Amino acid sequence: MIGKLQGIVDYIGDGFIILMAGPVGYKVYTPETFTPKSTVSLWIETVVREDSIRLFGFSTVSGQNLFNMLTGVSGVGPKVALAIMGTIKTDTLMTAIATGDAKTIATAPGVGKKVAEKIIVELKSKVGGASFDFGASNSGGVLPDLLAALESLGYRRMDVVDLAQKLVSQNPDADVSKLVPMALNEISGNK
Repeated sequence: MIGKLQGIVDYIGDGFIILMAGPVGYKVYTPETFTPKSTVSLWIETVVREDSIRLFGFSTVSGQNLFNMLTGVSGVGPKVALAIMGTIKTDTLMTAIATGDAKTIATAPGVGKKVAEKIIVELKSKVGGASFDFGASNSGGVLPDLLAALESLGYRRMDVVDLAQKLVSQNPDADVSKLVPMALNEISGNK
C-alpha cells in the first residue's frame, strides 16, 4: 500500500489532484486546496472497492485519522467524508461532534440530519472531552443557544460557528445574553 506521496501538483480537478511523483501521476482525492505546480507531501489512504482503487491524500496524519474515523461510521463513505472535511474546519467538526451539534455537521453537502446524528453517536466517545472544554457548566447549553440566536438573526451557521466557539471558549462564564452582543460586535468589525 502507498503510505505517503511527495511530488508536484500537475493538475487540479473537482475534488482531486494529479500528483506527479517522479514520472508517475497519481490521481489523489483530497479535501484540501493546492496551487498548480506546488510541491506537496501527502499522507495517503488507499480505499479498495470491487470496481476501483482510490487514493485519498491529507497534509497531516490527523487529517488522515479523521477521514478514517468518519468512514468508519456506517453510512459514511469516502465521498461524504471528504465533503465534510472540505466544508467544515477540523476543530469545528471535532467540537460539533463533542457537543452533539448535528446542525453544523449537516451543513456539509450530502449529509442530512440522520447521518450527522449517527456521526455524533458513533464518534462522540472518540473525540469527547479533552480539548473541547468550553467550561463544564455551560458547554452543553451556551454554544448551541448562541448559534441558534445568531441563526435567528439571519446569519448562516457555517459563517458564525467558529466565532461562536471562540467567544464561548474565551468567556466560559458568560451567558447567551452577553455573548450575542459580543458576536454582533465582532461580525460588524469584520465587515
